[in-house]
Amino acid sequence: IAVALILWYGGLRIIAGGLTFGELVAFINYIQMFFNPIRDLSAKYATMQSGMASLERVFSLRDENDRIPDPARPAEPAHVAAHRTTERGADIRYENVWFAYNDDEWVLKDLSLHAAPGERIAFVGATGSGKSTTIKLLSRFYVPQRGRILVDNVDIGNMPLTDLRSRIGVVSQDVFLFSGSILDNIRLFDDRISPERVEAACEAVGLTPMLRRLGKGIEEPVLERGRNFSQGQRQLMSFARVLAFDPDVLVLDEATSSVDQETEFIIQEAMERVMVGRTSLVVAHRLATIQHADRIIVMHHGEMRESGSHRELIEKGGLYEKLFRLQQQT
Repeated sequence: IAVALILWYGGLRIIAGGLTFGELVAFINYIQMFFNPIRDLSAKYATMQSGMASLERVFSLRDENDRIPDPARPAEPAHVAAHRTTERGADIRYENVWFAYNDDEWVLKDLSLHAAPGERIAFVGATGSGKSTTIKLLSRFYVPQRGRILVDNVDIGNMPLTDLRSRIGVVSQDVFLFSGSILDNIRLFDDRISPERVEAACEAVGLTPMLRRLGKGIEEPVLERGRNFSQGQRQLMSFARVLAFDPDVLVLDEATSSVDQETEFIIQEAMERVMVGRTSLVVAHRLATIQHADRIIVMHHGEMRESGSHRELIEKGGLYEKLFRLQQQT
């Protein structure tokens, strides 16, 4: 409006001979310079409002008390040790477990499952069927609304989180690596694990050829999130991490879904070595990777629909057989 008024009034003055064209242009520039600080002030105010909204979210997140507390009266270590089996691995039981992330939208419905020490159990099913949720409950990332989960006949709700999670080794689809060295990332900065033990773990999972090509071996620097290594190399480091900590339970959540077939073959060999003597729970979309599991659990809409070996489920001709034939066609 200001520019329009200047053009109108200045145009009339130019016609009357009381103003030159250069003076009119100068006035237009002056009025623009006058409004620039006001524009800057409004932009700063918008930035401040955006920052205030972000701060509100940050503080609300910090105030959120979503940590799962340790039990008031945890089971004594001696009591837990007394229930442990003489075999390697852990005895795991899900007893009538119900779980929902939101109110009554049940993700798991009355799940009952027994994994014997040293047994290899694979979970398959469509996306959203409850596979990953089942193994997350074992580490007490969430607490079921009904039922209970026992490890060596001890309710995990009565076990301190540190004791429970120290017995479980997790290899996920997205491996997180810290800035540091390969040694630091495998032993997670725990000096109780010696470099020799880390090198032995790397040898067991097939990382030694890569280490030989690197100038510093296990002391080779790792950039943030391991971006100087391939997806397959990061996965092998996560398997070496599990071997170094030597847990009783191994959890594999889509550990081979993001690699090519050649790397998948190497990782499969590493999986076979790592699973020896451990109770293993494997979540997989590629059914070819779990055909040799002791038992395959087929999940559907939060329920265990089928259970058996690969051959038994193929002969049954149910959901697993349909999934297997579908993947063969693709």
